[in-house]
Amino acid sequence: MPIRAKLPSRLNVSVLNFTRLLKRHVKPGSRYIEIGCAPGKMLAWVAGVLKAEVTGLDYSEPGIAKCRALFDALGLKANLHHDDFFKHHLPPASFDVVTSFGIIEHFDDPRPVVQRHLDLVRPGGVALMAVPNYVGIYGSLQRWCDAPNLALHNLEIMNACALTELVDSPDVETVRAYPFGSMSPWLVSFDKRLPKFAAKLVSLGLNATGLLQPLTIKALAPMLVLEVKKGPIA
Repeated sequence: MPIRAKLPSRLNVSVLNFTRLLKRHVKPGSRYIEIGCAPGKMLAWVAGVLKAEVTGLDYSEPGIAKCRALFDALGLKANLHHDDFFKHHLPPASFDVVTSFGIIEHFDDPRPVVQRHLDLVRPGGVALMAVPNYVGIYGSLQRWCDAPNLALHNLEIMNACALTELVDSPDVETVRAYPFGSMSPWLVSFDKRLPKFAAKLVSLGLNATGLLQPLTIKALAPMLVLEVKKGPIA
């Protein structure tokens, strides 16, 4: 399939939510890495709009190939690595912002994965690990629409207390976990339960509602964010 040489649209409420989060932390010239970066759309947005120096790491070779094709098509620069997150050769403590979106909740014990994120953060930098908020209404809807997919996620970590308890590192300055974002239909596989046309209509309607939502409503927030800041060099 040909690569569409376009940055992700903020008319998609999920994209809008991620970009709002990243704008809080990424500055021009920031050294930024996304773990699980394929197909590279958000990484390209950070490079093209926020003007950061970006790195992407992904276990999928075809995924990294798509990232390379996208960046080439957009004329953007990135350091892209096809590698295992537990065996990579990136230098430790070398990034201002380390991110992942929908990674740590796929592990029975996410603590080693969280620590691998923190190992890449330089002093004074931050790690942002976002997971889908499959508790409350989103979990109920997804269980009705696609229970097998929901079962792939570690639901036990999907609360602020459980997320903060995943961090155990002596050089951390602050740890916080919080719901974030406007209502999004894209966590729920409506197409698994509803006719295709109805599923699309519902999703587009809820997406439009989310775009108009002025602030985060905890019960409707589609993501939970684990934010860990490292202390400066002593």
